[in-house]
Amino acid sequence: MVMNEEELIERDLKRDVWQETLDAVLDIKAGNVGCVETVELLPVVEARQKSGLSQSRFAELLGVSVRTLQDWEQGRRKPSRAAKSLIQIAKQRPDVLREVFG
Repeated sequence: MVMNEEELIERDLKRDVWQETLDAVLDIKAGNVGCVETVELLPVVEARQKSGLSQSRFAELLGVSVRTLQDWEQGRRKPSRAAKSLIQIAKQRPDVLREVFG
């Protein structure tokens, strides 16, 4: 249903925005939230986060430019098989990556 401006104003005059806000806060506190979206991280992002390294340091350890790492993290490009192996090591054992290259 498409409403004209007068109908929208009339509808909004009947609203109690403060009560709607309070109701929303109470719903959130009660755990009644709408749809919860989860985003699965790309392996390279997860590996870098687990390692605790900055993009520049992580890229340096992998032997690639920061731009290449950013392209991988944003899904614009895919790492080579060799890079995927290092990323997998970094993901599963970030301590090893820091020990060997740190």
